[in-house]
Amino acid sequence: MTYEVAEGDFVGRQVGGYKSHMKKYKDFDKLLLLMMFLIFAIGVASIYSAAKSRNMPVAESFFFKQLSWMGIGIVVLILTISISYQRFIDIAYVIYGLNVILLALVLVLGHIRLGAQRWFSIGGFAFQPSEFIKLSLILALSSYATAKKYSMRELKNLIVPILLLAIPFVLVLLQPDLGTALLLVPIFFAVMVVSGARLRYLGVMILMGFAGLPVFWHFLRDYQRQRLLVFVNPNIDPLGAGYTIIQSKIAVGSGGLFGKGWLNGTQNQLNFLPERHTDFIFSVIGEEWGFLGAAALLLIYFFIVKRAFNIAVLTSDVYGKTIASGIGVMIGLQVVINVAMTIGLMPVVGIPLPLVSYGGSSLIATVFAIGLLINVGIRRSTF
Repeated sequence: MTYEVAEGDFVGRQVGGYKSHMKKYKDFDKLLLLMMFLIFAIGVASIYSAAKSRNMPVAESFFFKQLSWMGIGIVVLILTISISYQRFIDIAYVIYGLNVILLALVLVLGHIRLGAQRWFSIGGFAFQPSEFIKLSLILALSSYATAKKYSMRELKNLIVPILLLAIPFVLVLLQPDLGTALLLVPIFFAVMVVSGARLRYLGVMILMGFAGLPVFWHFLRDYQRQRLLVFVNPNIDPLGAGYTIIQSKIAVGSGGLFGKGWLNGTQNQLNFLPERHTDFIFSVIGEEWGFLGAAALLLIYFFIVKRAFNIAVLTSDVYGKTIASGIGVMIGLQVVINVAMTIGLMPVVGIPLPLVSYGGSSLIATVFAIGLLINVGIRRSTF
């Protein structure tokens, strides 16, 4: 009798495990994965076009390096999906702490490029810790919100999240990287809203932030102030700070409805447009693929962000909700800021276009974020 019970229990566990595995396979968001790779394909095609006129050796080309980074990204993606997102609760503060240490070290040991000290150079590849702090902050805030899920409405429980935001905000600002530093703020508010913090407390914080803008202005570097002034009127410095945005708007506008065709963009191929493989890659897409091509890319981004918020709504636990919501805000705002920047609707702040702009750190961080979304989607109803 004892043997039969044990045997039945063993069979039950096997069947239960098989059903659980099949359910996870059923809930795997293949469309989200497909959209990620589709955007990446658009990105590498645009990077190839943007760098074609440089005539670089294949092994040293931006195109080849971006493909290499995606190879690493795929490994990161598989690992991220394989480990339950609940396990990240145990190491969220460790990830955050290591990232903060790297942000501090880059200010001392980092490579200086274009007046900014944001990168570690490793064997010809550049690593940018600030690209990962957005996700590290989401994980740390989500872990804290989960631990305090029944008391996040209390004012005292906002002190730790504010410190978690303030430390990387200051370190990133010192690099200087104003765009990434400012992006941490809406991510913070998104996670706090979803975790149940009182809106009136958050509203007071926002008002205090706006009240402090005049003081904040005096801490900006000269070139950052110039960028803000050029945003108001690009023609005040058409050959200097305003040059890139003027050329960017010409590129996007000249693409018309259908574009000039891949590799046929004049602003791009004739080198009128600076930084066209990184921050201004959307200008290349607008010129070569026109309004329809650019709109199609934005539509794919819209579906990714919408899927992130859908996952958040369908997830029952606070940790999964805050992760998915934070990632949705992170990706969505990066797209909005980058596109608005290239067409003159926002100041130039150096935010890359996710999965499209050249850069391994941004690419791997975004792939990691997509992997977490898929992870939450698979396991949201198993806890």
